[in-house]
Amino acid sequence: MSPADGPTGKREDRHGFDDTKSPITDALGKFVPQAIVKRSLSLSVRTDKETYAPGEPVELTVEIENRLPLPVAVHTPTHRLWGWTVDGELEASDEQIYLPESPSKLSFRAGERKVLTQTWNGLLKRVGDDDTPTRWVEPTCGVHEIGAYLALDGTRPEDTTEIRIAD
Repeated sequence: MSPADGPTGKREDRHGFDDTKSPITDALGKFVPQAIVKRSLSLSVRTDKETYAPGEPVELTVEIENRLPLPVAVHTPTHRLWGWTVDGELEASDEQIYLPESPSKLSFRAGERKVLTQTWNGLLKRVGDDDTPTRWVEPTCGVHEIGAYLALDGTRPEDTTEIRIAD
């Protein structure tokens, strides 16, 4: 077993997805229009708890499901396949992120569900300027929105949930 193989022998790619490739998936997926593929995918996000202490890590679980009975591939305009947000800020940061314009794709077997986990450290990144250094701050106590999405143009599968930060 190579070092990149998990205990079941499945390989995971750099995004945490099962990296087993199927020539049939690639071939059949080419015939399904992207507009139908986008509508066939559902996405949900949930957290491990509803209430957190300030600065406490938050475990996110994102599920993406192909609801079609045939394999499909969705094409993203950039290298990013999916993303998560806190109160609308990508990866809980106000930092401007630039991605190469190289398209990517995410393939699904018929009815496949992909499950991803991501841990947010519970802090917000605030990028400094010439006078202020970059810093990590605790969000204010109260309700905050956690979101996840597939990185597609236009209408895209996405979902949000709320957490509460309390003393």
